[in-house]
Amino acid sequence: MLRMGGSVFAGAEGEDYKMSWVKQELDSLVETFRTTDPDAPTLCEGWNVRRLLAHLTQREHSPVARIVDSVARKPPGQEPGLNKLTSQARTPQGYDALIDRFTQRAPRWSPMSWAAERLNFVEYLIHHEDIRRAGANPAEPRDLPEAEQDAVWQQLGLLAKLGLRKSPVGARLATPKGKSRVAKAGDGVTLTGEPLELALWLSGRRDPAQVAVTGSPQAIDAFQAWVHSA
Repeated sequence: MLRMGGSVFAGAEGEDYKMSWVKQELDSLVETFRTTDPDAPTLCEGWNVRRLLAHLTQREHSPVARIVDSVARKPPGQEPGLNKLTSQARTPQGYDALIDRFTQRAPRWSPMSWAAERLNFVEYLIHHEDIRRAGANPAEPRDLPEAEQDAVWQQLGLLAKLGLRKSPVGARLATPKGKSRVAKAGDGVTLTGEPLELALWLSGRRDPAQVAVTGSPQAIDAFQAWVHSA
């Protein structure tokens, strides 16, 4: 789960949505849901693929149940609303039905519809990798188009500020192609990786994320000590 654009989203319908990065990633994610064992593990603690699908469906189509689960503060795997959705998807027919529900567009009034590129694009990417990179034989990172990586980069600002706000040293994000941005002011460390890898690292997927941390020995030591204690 996430702890915490790219092409412009034009509203509930239209060519801009059909050609958007969020739509492309949705199609790719759905294909992975259909071809992966629902009981396979994910990078989300306590969640298998079926439960991750339930989370995404609840997030877009059952906001009240999502709030109830948040208030309940149950450990991962014991959320009452997700338990109900997951149970309904225990048969092959139920699982396919849940996928079909997930692929349905959110209502026009919902931010998950009119702001899908901003709210769902990176969410889909990260959760897609939660499936791909879990288990005994994790998949290699996908070779995403440069334009798609650029779209991820455009959305990293808030994620970086939230993820690194308590860092004891300054932090900067960088890509192998030379893009750079300050995540926390001050001298400190630089996190270098493709934008999707940085998104994974910032959202807590630090081991599977291919990100290099560089800086002075003192800055790296302080930063890594904070990372491991967080």
